[in-house]
Amino acid sequence: MSELSYRTESGYRLPNLLPPDEPEVTLGKYALMRRRYLQQHRRVNYTNLLTGGKLTEHLMEIEKEALNRLEAITAQMARAEGVTEELKARDQMTWVQRMNSIRQRAEETILAELIYS
Repeated sequence: MSELSYRTESGYRLPNLLPPDEPEVTLGKYALMRRRYLQQHRRVNYTNLLTGGKLTEHLMEIEKEALNRLEAITAQMARAEGVTEELKARDQMTWVQRMNSIRQRAEETILAELIYS
C-alpha cells in the first residue's frame, strides 16, 4: 500500500490523487469516439477505467475490435451484394459507390454495437 501525500487548500487537507501511469499511445478514430462517448454519457465507467489504469487498454481493444469487425462486415456484405474485383475492373465508379455504401452501413453497425454501447 502506498503512502498518500496531502496538500492544504482553503484550510482543508486534500489528498494528492493521481491516476496510475498508462503508456502513451496514439488513439485511432474509434478509440477517440469511444473515449468521447464515455466522457459524455458514461462518466462513472470512464472514471473507473481512468482511475484503475485501464482506460488506454480498453480504448485500444475497442479500436482493434472495431477495425477487425469493419473489415469482416465489409467483406461479407460485398460478397452478398456481388461487389467483386470483376465489377471493379468493368465499372470502377459503380464499384466505388457500392463499396462506399457498404462501408458506411458496416460502420453504422460498429458504432451501435461497440462505440455507443
